[in-house]
Amino acid sequence: MDPNKRQTDAANGPRGGGLTTGEVARRLGVAPTTIRSWDRRYGLGPTAHTGGRHRRWTPGDLARLQHMCALTATGLPPSEAARLALDEEDGESAGMPPPSDGGAPDTRPARGAAAAPRPVTRFRSRAGTGLGLGDVRQECKGVARAALRLDATALDALLRDAIEQHGLVAAWTEVIMPTLQAVGRKWESSGERYVEVEHFLSWHVSCALRRHAPPVPADSSRASAVLACVPAENHTLPLEALAGALAERGLPVRMFGGALPAESLVTAVRRTGPAAVGLWAQSRTTASRPLAQHVSAIEWGVRGARRKPVVLTLGPGWAGQTSPGLPRPAGLAEAVAAVESAVRG
Repeated sequence: MDPNKRQTDAANGPRGGGLTTGEVARRLGVAPTTIRSWDRRYGLGPTAHTGGRHRRWTPGDLARLQHMCALTATGLPPSEAARLALDEEDGESAGMPPPSDGGAPDTRPARGAAAAPRPVTRFRSRAGTGLGLGDVRQECKGVARAALRLDATALDALLRDAIEQHGLVAAWTEVIMPTLQAVGRKWESSGERYVEVEHFLSWHVSCALRRHAPPVPADSSRASAVLACVPAENHTLPLEALAGALAERGLPVRMFGGALPAESLVTAVRRTGPAAVGLWAQSRTTASRPLAQHVSAIEWGVRGARRKPVVLTLGPGWAGQTSPGLPRPAGLAEAVAAVESAVRG
């Protein structure tokens, strides 16, 4: 191809301002091969074609694929979903409402017409996944759709990108948690459906957290933190997020995971002498203020220079059960700050 022609295409055609197939795939939470397959099989490719191998997708093209994703997320076969998506765009909708952009009018061009440029919402979206995500970051939509499809490759890539772009704390608070909560609500409201989606998403979130921030070695010469769920509590994912955020800051952590017996917790604290102990309780039935107070009273060190740990009561189970000397951080960022303050001393 003539280099001058290539430069002209880049300046004037959709290639200059559109999205690549990889970028579209990340936004939608599907693999790039899926996008190409939809183009080849159902004609859902870019509206405007340009020379060369690099294709660019306009906002109208993206909206059409979002409609396709929303339809397949309901269980509709891809061939039928593609037909409805194309019919709706051509003004021949078979009774399926167009995807919502939070009440904004549909300004997508007709199939084959030149697409007028319009801004693409980059960070926030009322996602059409059927999970009731509400007004959330754009990344939540992709993560939710990848989880619904049980697409491990796409989900891992989306979680990695969110953590690397925003940092672990922001990614957890604004991307991962809203999606986990939406899946949990869907599970509770639909009987036994979506259980596999929640387990699938939780497992991949756990893997992403550990890959991003491997544990920092802890030894007797450095102050460290101990993190554990209280006895009978098995919700470990929030603690894994805290452990990852602390490791991201170079702080050593000893993680004991779910349902650590009380006597084992006490033994671990006596053996390691941590500056901070984080105790997670998801439910009020598992939170134990006497246990937290007992741990906070443990002392070690030489006479005249005895030390005690700062015990942080973490999770919704501690609501109404805190007492002086047992701080209860409101969220992940506050928990990270409290542990860091205690460890760096």
